[in-house]
Amino acid sequence: MATYAIGDIQGCHRELLALLAHIGFDRAHDRLWLTGDLVNRGPHSLAVLRTVVALAASATVVLGNHDLHLLGCALVPGREPRRKDTLAEVLAAPDSDQLLTWLRHQPLLHHDPTLGYTLVHAGLPPQWDLTTALACAAEVSTALRGPDCAAFLAEMYGDQPDRWDPALSGYARLRFITNSLTRIRYCDAGGHLEFSEKGELSAHSTLQPWYAVRGRASADLRIVFGHWSTLRLPPAAWRQYRISPLDTGAVWGGELSAMRLEDGVLFQVKSTTAVMFD
Repeated sequence: MATYAIGDIQGCHRELLALLAHIGFDRAHDRLWLTGDLVNRGPHSLAVLRTVVALAASATVVLGNHDLHLLGCALVPGREPRRKDTLAEVLAAPDSDQLLTWLRHQPLLHHDPTLGYTLVHAGLPPQWDLTTALACAAEVSTALRGPDCAAFLAEMYGDQPDRWDPALSGYARLRFITNSLTRIRYCDAGGHLEFSEKGELSAHSTLQPWYAVRGRASADLRIVFGHWSTLRLPPAAWRQYRISPLDTGAVWGGELSAMRLEDGVLFQVKSTTAVMFD
């Protein structure tokens, strides 16, 4: 039995099937961890969702920002897909309700003490240890699964508040938690989340990647994440920060990547998808 963590698929169904064949995945014995962003931007989000749902207990999924955006477009009155979204096929599918219900019941964070890994889509704010992260992720899951799901999704969008405070409450608290788990890349020295930067920083920037913030409370964890397709780190940085960044830009013509958690071996297939937007 092996456990394979796979980076952001984003509708790249051909690549997913090719990667599963490449690793010799056997659903009777092996397990998949998926970093979220199953859907959007790529051409076959519906096929990806159906494939993953059919894997049942063989797959562990955490939600990404694109998965949550799909739920927002489906459930919030007046919320329409953006121009660059490729969600129409999912929203119009005869099994859309079942797929969306399944998505609503996926967590935002998963921790396996036996394997010694924590799975999240984007990362953790520097103030959170594992106990806090698990509790906060569960708060959002409760909102997603509850009767006020649409109201939460309507309030989910936005960049504020940008710093953790245990006294946060209501939708402001849920928004911060959601942004931390599904959108974080950079923080400043004070632990404020910064969403405007996505690529390499200038030499004069005071920002740091979330995993490199000094004194990060989750530094003892081994964290598997996606979300950051432009992040290219040498193996030494993976070891130094105890991270495994697995979004290698399949939807942009890069690779779809899987890491076998038991020994850290990396597997990749070249993408045949290259989405370009003007």
